[in-house]
Amino acid sequence: MAEERDRIPTFPGSGKSVVLPVLGAATADTHAHLDMLADPAGALARAVRAGVTLVCSIVDLTEDPEVTIDGLGGWLEAARAELDGEAAGPLGPPDVRLILGVHPHNASRFDATVADRLRLLVRTLPEGLVVGLGELGLDFHYDHSPRDAQRDSFRAQLALAHELGLPVTVHLRAAHDEGLAILAEGGVPEAGCIIHCFTEGPETAAQFLALSPAVRISFAGPVTFAKAIQIRDSLGVVPLDRVLAETDSPFLAPAPYRGEANEPAFVTLNVARIAETVALPTAEVAAALLVNARRVFGLDAAGRFPGGAS
Repeated sequence: MAEERDRIPTFPGSGKSVVLPVLGAATADTHAHLDMLADPAGALARAVRAGVTLVCSIVDLTEDPEVTIDGLGGWLEAARAELDGEAAGPLGPPDVRLILGVHPHNASRFDATVADRLRLLVRTLPEGLVVGLGELGLDFHYDHSPRDAQRDSFRAQLALAHELGLPVTVHLRAAHDEGLAILAEGGVPEAGCIIHCFTEGPETAAQFLALSPAVRISFAGPVTFAKAIQIRDSLGVVPLDRVLAETDSPFLAPAPYRGEANEPAFVTLNVARIAETVALPTAEVAAALLVNARRVFGLDAAGRFPGGAS
C-alpha cells in the first residue's frame, strides 16, 4: 500500500476528514450512485483531488432517472467552480459516464415501456454518455421483487445489451450460481460484462472468467474488510487486465471508514488494498484499472468514445 497519504475533507459540515492513499497514478470508480450522495458536486471535486478521473454513475430507470440525467451538468459545473478556486493548480472534474438499467430490487417494474425508454435514452443522450446497462441481475438476499420477475428482467436487459452493443454491470447477491447460468444461457455481451461488487471466493471468480474473455471482476469496499479473506484470495485468479475497482457509493465504505457514507474518492482505498494483495506497485495497479475501465466502456485514452465527443 502507498506509504504517502493525503488528508482531505470528505464529510462537509461535520468537521470530519479522512486519510486517503496517494496512488501515484489516476484511477477509476466504475460504479457509484451519484444521485444518492448528499453533495454530488462536492464528491466529484474531492474525487479528482484524490486522483479519480473517471466515475461511472448508475441510473435506475424506475427511480427518478432525471435526477442524474438532468442534474449531471450542474454537478459538473459546480465541481469545476470549486476546483477553479483552488491554488493547487488547474483541475477539472472527473469524466462522468452513465450506466442505465433496472436493479433487481425493481425488477417487477421492468416492462416493455421501460425497455423502450432505455433504448431511446441510449440513442438520444449525448454520444458516449451512456457506456453500459445495469445494474441488472438477481438479488435473492432481499427478494424485493419476486424471483421470476428478477429472472425475466435480467434476461431482457441482457438481450438489450446484445442489441445495443453495450457492456452489462451485473448485481448478484445470494444468487451467483443462477446468475452464472443465465449469463451462460444468454451469452456474455461482446462489449463486456462486469460482475459488480464481487464478494465470493476464487472458485466462483474463475467460473465467471471462464464464461468469456469479456468478463471483468469488480472489487468494492469489502475487499478492504479484515475478515474478507476469500475476496482477496480471488485476486489470485483474476488477471490484472480483468480487474476493476468501484465504490458503490454511498454504500460499502472501505476500511477504516466502514459504516460511513461512501463516495468516489474512497475508491483509492480499494485500489491500494488490491495493489497490496497482488504485490504490485500502487501506481501500476491504479493506472491499469483506469485502462481496464476505459477499455470495457469503449473509451479511448483521453476518455472519449472513438469517433465521438468526450
